[in-house]
Amino acid sequence: MQRQLIHPIGLLAGLILVVSACVSEPDYSKTPAVSFKGLFPYQQAAGTGVGQSRRDSLVVTIGFQDGDGDLGENTSDTARIRQVFGAETWGNYELRTFEFANGKFTELILAGNNKLFFPRLTKDGQKGAIEGTLDFSQKFFYQTGYRTATVKFQIRVRDRALNVSNVIETDTIRVPLSGR
Repeated sequence: MQRQLIHPIGLLAGLILVVSACVSEPDYSKTPAVSFKGLFPYQQAAGTGVGQSRRDSLVVTIGFQDGDGDLGENTSDTARIRQVFGAETWGNYELRTFEFANGKFTELILAGNNKLFFPRLTKDGQKGAIEGTLDFSQKFFYQTGYRTATVKFQIRVRDRALNVSNVIETDTIRVPLSGR
């Protein structure tokens, strides 16, 4: 009886080895590519204390692919950040906000979005193609004199070799903006 079980188990193990040997690494470009995955809003109730007003939080999810896996920065390496991005207008993640008003979209400059960084997505020295998703959380506060506006975002990323991805655009969503 045991001999009868050994044969199918050996066959199954051999089949698993053959199938796993056939899986090859994806052939992505060394220039990162991004795609829009979704906008996920949720409201946070007001708390007590300064800065705890009611707010809408929005998670922007994008997909990425990179052929050499050099996405992200060591955000504690401030010397590299200053040297590489000091004269730049954006970090390794660019999030541009556009408001729809008077029949057209115009860019809103939000101070908190001028130089954004996401951490390394691979370990030091690790090479090879990677893919996955990045989530970025954005907060919009219900401050005195706020207005509700329709916005969309444009996003791009760059890797440590400073290769810049394609630009993607999100769907529109309504959020509170401080009045002007």
